[in-house]
Amino acid sequence: MIVVRHAHALSRRQWEGDDAWRVLSPKGEEQACLLVAPLLARRPTRIVSSPYLRCVATVEPLATAAGLVVEPDGRLAEGNDRHAVDLVRSLQDSGERAVVCSHGDVIPHLLVVLANEDGVDLGPDPRVEKGSVWILEGDRGRFTSARHIPPPVP
Repeated sequence: MIVVRHAHALSRRQWEGDDAWRVLSPKGEEQACLLVAPLLARRPTRIVSSPYLRCVATVEPLATAAGLVVEPDGRLAEGNDRHAVDLVRSLQDSGERAVVCSHGDVIPHLLVVLANEDGVDLGPDPRVEKGSVWILEGDRGRFTSARHIPPPVP
């Protein structure tokens, strides 16, 4: 399981209109492209994303390279902490090599739940920077390890 925080987006102050449609910044577009090679090497079979445009745009280059489609899922949207945990657990149980893309409020909650419920060691300073990745490994319905990969630097 690969968990991606969306790449750098325009700031909320720079964006006028519905936040769900806020786009990636030029830096974020570069980050999204730089994520393709390392994530493609893990041979994903499914890509599920928050329906917010900045999340979909983060994993779209990967989907194109992998010949997959991005599946928008509201359970990964901002504010859906517990629903996101349930989705990630169901994807892990399915045995698929899934990539999920979500937000800076959802991913920390997910990591805390995995640490508390499954005993996953997040290391001394778990981070969730824009464009960063967590590789989650699991076995028999539980997650067993988590490894953080810092965001690519354009």
